[in-house]
Amino acid sequence: MTGAGLVAWLAALPTGAMFSVFLTEVTAGLVKRFDGTRESQALGRTIVLMPAHDEAAGIERTIAEVLPRLPDGAQLLIVADNCCDNTAALARAAHCAVIERHDPAHRGKGYALAFGRDHLCANPPDCVIVLDADCVPEPKALALLAAEATRTGKPAQACYLMQPNRIASPMVQISNFAFLIKNLVRQRGASALGAPALLTGTGMAFPWAIFKDAPLASGNIVEDLALGVDLSRAGHAPRFLEQARVWSVAASEGDTLTQRTRWEHGFVATARSHGLPLALEGLRRGRWPLFWLGLHLLVPPLALLFMAGTVVLTMLLLLMLAGAGFGPALLLFSMMAASGLAILLAWRGFGRAMIAPGALLRLPLYALWKIPVYLKLVRGAETNWVRTKRPEE
Repeated sequence: MTGAGLVAWLAALPTGAMFSVFLTEVTAGLVKRFDGTRESQALGRTIVLMPAHDEAAGIERTIAEVLPRLPDGAQLLIVADNCCDNTAALARAAHCAVIERHDPAHRGKGYALAFGRDHLCANPPDCVIVLDADCVPEPKALALLAAEATRTGKPAQACYLMQPNRIASPMVQISNFAFLIKNLVRQRGASALGAPALLTGTGMAFPWAIFKDAPLASGNIVEDLALGVDLSRAGHAPRFLEQARVWSVAASEGDTLTQRTRWEHGFVATARSHGLPLALEGLRRGRWPLFWLGLHLLVPPLALLFMAGTVVLTMLLLLMLAGAGFGPALLLFSMMAASGLAILLAWRGFGRAMIAPGALLRLPLYALWKIPVYLKLVRGAETNWVRTKRPEE
């Protein structure tokens, strides 16, 4: 093998492996499975914990939609966190229990959740469901989550999606579709493969026995992802509950890009610190769920994955001119093409309401739209928690 050939294989194999993991999850996620969800189990006492930071513009609407959807006997507890507006007063006027936290030195949802947990310790519930203040659950979602967490003794993660909006800008539509690939299709696939669910920050149900000791008080900008990793390592792997849907309204194009910057920078930072160690730990301890979770974390976000694949494929084509052979380029091209086909099948099966065909054709432009996100990542990952502006603001 020539030196050029060795370099080509060293570039093609890890890149192809990332596409292989992605393709495996999406393909598994496309397979229809039996719905074994149990709704009839008697529930213990459930608290829906809602952190809210300056949510005055929308908190009344959220409360009005959530209250009728609470499981029997459940209560909604609002944590008005470092608010500079009248979020707390509006929530109290809507007949909700409210606690307030003021600690500007410690900003972020993790601190708000820890504050809420401390409040609950005096009279702990059986189950805690975390729900963001800009999210609305489907009618049975909260009851399904509480029943699953109570039945299994493990955390349960709802299917968190953006509401379809085919009149939004093409970039927002594509971003919402990429969100669906991550939070529905790949979560379905990982679940079918026996891997843990990724915690997505909202629609998360925890048995109190787990919630009371969970490492919550953190400024991590993707505290939910890190929490899921910690719980999986401790033997409390979260379970994906597709039938429990939680919806949020997508932000504007500019705010969507800001939101994706925070999410993707946090994901990449978590992947760097946990991905390979988790995979190796899973192999060493014979724990398949940990192994696959590590592999999942090693797959970058969708746009970055295909951008990286395109760059490496271009390099492989140039190395062919230096005698590397066509094998590495053929391998990577095949994996990228198969992954692209899987995405089209996912759109056909799940995403047609989410994104118009015309917007789907602009996928290459979406990658270009995301370039500022990745340039910022090269200069230094976003580490500060930034609240996403709500559509009604």
